[in-house]
Amino acid sequence: MPHITLNKSHFFYNLSQISHKIQDKNKIAIVLKDNAYGHGLLEMATLASEFGIQEAVVRTFSEAQKIGHLFKNTLILGAEARANKSYSFALNSLEDIDKAQENARVELKVDTGMHRNGIVMEELEEALEGIEKKNLRLIGVMTHYRSADELSSELFWQQKNFALIKAKVKALGFSKVRFHSYNSATILRMKHFDEDLVRLGIGAYGYNELPSCFAKLSLKAVLSLYAYKIATRKLKKGQRVGYGGDFIAPRDMLVSTYDLGYGDGWSRKNEVNPYCTVEGLSILGRVSMDMIVLESTKSHVCIFDNAQTVAKHHQSISYEILTQLSPLVARVLLLK
Repeated sequence: MPHITLNKSHFFYNLSQISHKIQDKNKIAIVLKDNAYGHGLLEMATLASEFGIQEAVVRTFSEAQKIGHLFKNTLILGAEARANKSYSFALNSLEDIDKAQENARVELKVDTGMHRNGIVMEELEEALEGIEKKNLRLIGVMTHYRSADELSSELFWQQKNFALIKAKVKALGFSKVRFHSYNSATILRMKHFDEDLVRLGIGAYGYNELPSCFAKLSLKAVLSLYAYKIATRKLKKGQRVGYGGDFIAPRDMLVSTYDLGYGDGWSRKNEVNPYCTVEGLSILGRVSMDMIVLESTKSHVCIFDNAQTVAKHHQSISYEILTQLSPLVARVLLLK
């Protein structure tokens, strides 16, 4: 079976870089949704807790149940709010307030310009009144930026909108509320940080997606993907490999199959321009469900050690490459 290695020292290095920038690791909320961006939910939660992170962010209630014991608080982005001392729940609409269970700890999301989730700014007073009437415990107000990783001014007018929201929430008497809008791109881009929490996702795992014109904070990729040899054969000149026989041997070759395919989350994209492994081995022909073919006899090969390289080849983003990796692929922790 293929396997994934997780580099603990790289992960701790990335967390240290962000901690140094914001001067307080207690203000980092590690984002662990979607199997910790493909890295492994429990594995990365355990490491984050060991580093001293006290806040986590997940997508579902079931994710929170698996890792909530490791953190002071876990914010759940996509579940109906219920009373629980260890979890807080994002309220994405006025309807979410109506559905929430009394005494639930909640964090109100406000749409400052992304136009995806969150109440619109004009609904703020109505939302706060609803939260009070329902006896919900408002512990946070948050938003999300649509273009923090792009060379534009859009981040700044969204920040202006969120500043208005902060002022209005405080003016309405909600003094014990935390405010958070910074994701990885925002904290990597901005020179100053003045909020209560950073929701740190892809940056924790070693990726800075900002354009090259921005000052780059050094980060190290945490995850590497490996495949193991299944069988080796001699391929004669002119013989064709795999489904459709797309690859035609230009000469006599010694090739091997390796145990990685789209069933493991390795994409079939861009087969006209085959992907090359870390060692420069080109994938020959189509990617199968459970295997690829390489001109190699090595017992195992490193497919990638940086998802941005794969993403550029497939005209995608590192997020997609990582989250596609099957949770059934074994994750192996490297301690050094």
